[in-house]
Amino acid sequence: MLIKVIKPDFVFEDERGCLAQLVHGGYKQINSVFTKKGAVRGNFHYHAETEEAFYVAGGKIKVTAVFESEKEEKEFSSGDMFLIPKNVKHCFDFIEDTFLVVLYTEPVEKDDGSKDIIGD
Repeated sequence: MLIKVIKPDFVFEDERGCLAQLVHGGYKQINSVFTKKGAVRGNFHYHAETEEAFYVAGGKIKVTAVFESEKEEKEFSSGDMFLIPKNVKHCFDFIEDTFLVVLYTEPVEKDDGSKDIIGD
């Protein structure tokens, strides 16, 4: 399995709305990303030193992941959460305007100015 479906630590909903606690430890960089429908991000890059967890706060995306000869595609929408392991190439196609919260186990930008982003 290249794309691991995971869940927030907990979700609480009431008449006011929804609170989702995504994690309570283990991540060192967090990004928020808004992408418009029809856009593509990623271009099949991978990370050698970090895993990425994604929470779809709103919208819908198709995720394609590749490792060696294995390929996997999955669609995710609001409330879904998933993880891309180290060394797995990935690319996102945005089916709807989408807001993602992205959590990294290690920072992508290193102190020496280099980045843990490896592309084709």
